Amino acid sequence: MAPRVPRIVDLTHPFDEKTIYWSAKEKFQRTQLAFGRNESGIWNANFRFCAGEHGGTHMDAPLHFAEAKRSIADIPIAQLIGPGVKISIQAKCAADCDCRLQPEDILAWESRAGGIPKGAIVLIQTGWEKYWGDRTAYLGAAAGDGEEDFHFPGIGHEAAKLLARDRQIAMVGLDTASLDHGPSRDFPAHQILCGAEIPGIENVARLDEIPETGFLVLALPMKIAGGSGAPCRIVALLDS
Repeated sequence: MAPRVPRIVDLTHPFDEKTIYWSAKEKFQRTQLAFGRNESGIWNANFRFCAGEHGGTHMDAPLHFAEAKRSIADIPIAQLIGPGVKISIQAKCAADCDCRLQPEDILAWESRAGGIPKGAIVLIQTGWEKYWGDRTAYLGAAAGDGEEDFHFPGIGHEAAKLLARDRQIAMVGLDTASLDHGPSRDFPAHQILCGAEIPGIENVARLDEIPETGFLVLALPMKIAGGSGAPCRIVALLDS
């Protein structure tokens, strides 16, 4: 009997000229080295790319905001694969661009869908993916590097504590540019989650195509030795 093949949903934005980075000065760069046939008629395509660790769909290593914690290459592979849950706060975010996930959002979700299992990969849907490709709309600023210029949803510090300390999740991800909301200056969600050795995935795509529960997540970052983060391919595996 052939093995059952799950339905796969790719939750990753492609890396190209539209990829959004924190700094307006930073871009994904791809340089053509070869693209054609040589004198022997053999086809060859080859490119060089340059990319920062924290742009597009990427994973923050604990080292990103917690001294002496794991780099991206040191995260155990078992932590990158686990049962997924999706918590949507789209309605709240539509009314407030600086909305933050709160403990009551998590508790309300659990009262309806069941408890978040230990070791789960929790994905937060804010609805912000609809702005992907438009830097001004996605970040709330046309240019600049100052986080005070940005406006988009994130994870509140009390919700981060609940997920890290009480639910002991393996990883968290969301469809915005940061675990913290845009105006944050001290990044409490980053500090709490990274301090608990919990990686975070930012700029997740297509969360509207997965259910609240009943799926497996694989989030595999580029294995950069000593890296504070890396581009990441994240997928959800569904039973049907």
